[in-house]
Amino acid sequence: MGARRKARELALQMLYQFDLSGNGPDTIIETFEDLQKAKPNTREFATKIFRGTVSYMADIDGMIQAQADNWRLSRMAVVDRNIIRMSVYEFLHEPGTPKLVVIDEAIEIAKKFGNDKSSQFVNGILDGILKRYNLGS
Repeated sequence: MGARRKARELALQMLYQFDLSGNGPDTIIETFEDLQKAKPNTREFATKIFRGTVSYMADIDGMIQAQADNWRLSRMAVVDRNIIRMSVYEFLHEPGTPKLVVIDEAIEIAKKFGNDKSSQFVNGILDGILKRYNLGS
């Protein structure tokens, strides 16, 4: 597994904690052992994705909600919701990463951490967001 995939998985785990625990980003970063054990470049990218996603969460959630017609965010699986959030953050704030790479990574992470329908759901929402907001590939 590449360093960036590992970083995305760590970011997902931190977002999951953030979503469910109510703890602040600093507390989650400081107490997440897997992050502390990661290589410096992996830790740095994971932290950037996590903090960035949290910082822009209101805007990102608005985009997701506009795309997911019949799905309230609160009804989405926690894993799916957070994979989509961090992917949208990457679409908007990591221009060096091709959009299709972001989607491919999201699908693979959804297969690992989500349920049997997660990868299709995540792919559909992310593809729709790219088209809706004309973010290109």
